Amino acid sequence: MNARQDEVEAQYRAVEAELLRRWPETRLEPSRDRIEDLMDLLGSPQRSYPSIHITGTNGKTSTARMIDALLRALNLRTGRTTSPHLEQMRERICLDGEPISRERFVEVYRDVQPFAELVDKRRPHPLSFFEMITGMAYAAFADAPVDAAVVEVGLGGSWDSTNVIDAQVAVITPISLDHTHLLGDTVEDIAWEKSGIIKRDALAVLAQQPVEAAQVLLRQAAEVGATVAREGIEFGVMDRQLAVGGQRLVIRGLSHEYDEVHLPLYGAHQAHNAACAIAAVEAFLGAGAGGATLEPDLVREAMAVVRSPGRLEVVRRSPTVLIDAAHNPGGALATAEAIAEEFAFDHLVGVIAAMQDKDVRGLLEAFEPVLAEVVITRNSTQRAMPVRELAEIAGQVFGAERVTAVDRLDDAIERAIALAEGGVPDASLGGSGVLITGSVVTAGEAGRLLRR
Repeated sequence: MNARQDEVEAQYRAVEAELLRRWPETRLEPSRDRIEDLMDLLGSPQRSYPSIHITGTNGKTSTARMIDALLRALNLRTGRTTSPHLEQMRERICLDGEPISRERFVEVYRDVQPFAELVDKRRPHPLSFFEMITGMAYAAFADAPVDAAVVEVGLGGSWDSTNVIDAQVAVITPISLDHTHLLGDTVEDIAWEKSGIIKRDALAVLAQQPVEAAQVLLRQAAEVGATVAREGIEFGVMDRQLAVGGQRLVIRGLSHEYDEVHLPLYGAHQAHNAACAIAAVEAFLGAGAGGATLEPDLVREAMAVVRSPGRLEVVRRSPTVLIDAAHNPGGALATAEAIAEEFAFDHLVGVIAAMQDKDVRGLLEAFEPVLAEVVITRNSTQRAMPVRELAEIAGQVFGAERVTAVDRLDDAIERAIALAEGGVPDASLGGSGVLITGSVVTAGEAGRLLRR
């Protein structure tokens, strides 16, 4: 690095530290008062562009990336905000598909900071980390300016700080139990919270849902006069075939049927995410209402280049090492099904580090059928479940003889690779592998270690 790069890096790290001193994003105070105050002081930047809003339990980030790719294929300038980040905080604010630079991240923070301090002084609680990042994203999008914003909910929906937008399209990916201590103990309760992003006269794109969740979402849509597009009825995956490096799809959208769509991501769940993304962009363009439509070739081109880091991502060969951000039973089940279908592992070793506020037993039980053995460890966050506690639960699920406990993630990865190489006669033939999973933080930290 030269002197200027060193200076920018130091400023970026200082801003990261300032943001992390605020309330963590896992702490929820159910009010939008602070973020609404901040938006008012900033001149309501979130109202200067149309947006697509995405909630659900699993699949939000991948769906957001697909929507972003489709919009950019239409030559629209996009802003995208997703959470949590994998490796760098600036990943949360993207312009034209790429994280904003460190320098721009610092500039946006300094622009927003004085207004945030005013809000902090007049409210019982200061703005949280996530509220600040949301405000920064909306301000950066307005300043760019963008033609469309793709916004992933942080947690829930109704009270989420992203929900100061009035998105013309709301996407709800599959809903299951997660964050129950914050959102409710039943799928129905969680669906009510997430349904809050469906606004008056919007179009709601609904992935396949449990019956109790679907009933809630349809009721909310009826109350606000929103139009509904349901996967499996108005749109859906018509055909899906395994292909080299991913899958080949036929998707029926709201205005077209798109065949020969190559998606370089693994798993049936990603095919369903793709169907929702296509329907969302068709709705955004006014499909069925005299608006523009998506050309099949454009869909093929956009989907062919979609990437979703940390989602069954192959980061190394011989043996194959996969990283996946599954952190709840629903996500783990989708990942396990994709591995069983698309990878020919004779001996797959799991490296698992999970958060102590999650349904860890449910996550482990979902992975048990596809993992020959597991190396239990922890990531660097304070929320991580202690190794001994996680290993005890893993022993109950897998049997003690299939469980190894290692204190550090880097050492655990090395241990798992050694176990994989010793598990079959020739690991280079693809019969053995390593899956590193358990949380988004685990996936991010593993990615940094392995890419380095």
